[in-house]
Amino acid sequence: MAPSPARPTSWRTFVRAHADVIAGAGLFTADVWTARGLVMHHVSFVIDRLTRAVEVASITPDPDGAFMAQIARNLTESFGGLVRRKRHLILDRDTKFTVQFRAILEHAGVRVVRTAHQAPNMNAVAQRWLQSVKRECLHRLMLLGGDRLRRVLRHCVAHYHTERPQQGIGTVPIDGKPDVGRGDVNGRERIGGVLKQCHRAAA
Repeated sequence: MAPSPARPTSWRTFVRAHADVIAGAGLFTADVWTARGLVMHHVSFVIDRLTRAVEVASITPDPDGAFMAQIARNLTESFGGLVRRKRHLILDRDTKFTVQFRAILEHAGVRVVRTAHQAPNMNAVAQRWLQSVKRECLHRLMLLGGDRLRRVLRHCVAHYHTERPQQGIGTVPIDGKPDVGRGDVNGRERIGGVLKQCHRAAA
């Protein structure tokens, strides 16, 4: 058997061993109706690999290089930048994650780890959130204007953090506690009932 420093490390082993210092980033699109017709907006986000906490980094119809560079600076700023507290950021091969974007992260001390081509499972936690927000929310709505998209995503993130049980962290909400009430079952709704969550009232 090869000595420990020379022994190859599997991707799964690497992610599990360093989960507390890894974040993942992703991009997806959402179609928004505006006065100019249907406009595609690009949404970028980051997700904490250990806690599953999500931060929507940007929403824009025009994610050019200068815009994405500013997003990289925002993510690594001293106060509040989720990525600032991490050592590794997993990115897919989307061309919007430009050389400049990656260089800003590396300069801030965040090692950029790019996934292999056509290997979404290498950034599985980010892909799972992306699919959830589309399937459970965005695909069920007609979005009228960019402000509507921003409000909807704020509700999606709040629901994800405080109400939605997370299987990967013991089926409890990220920012909440297990539902241990013993009273009647009540329902919470967001976005006109698109997102729902049941809970027990305190006895």
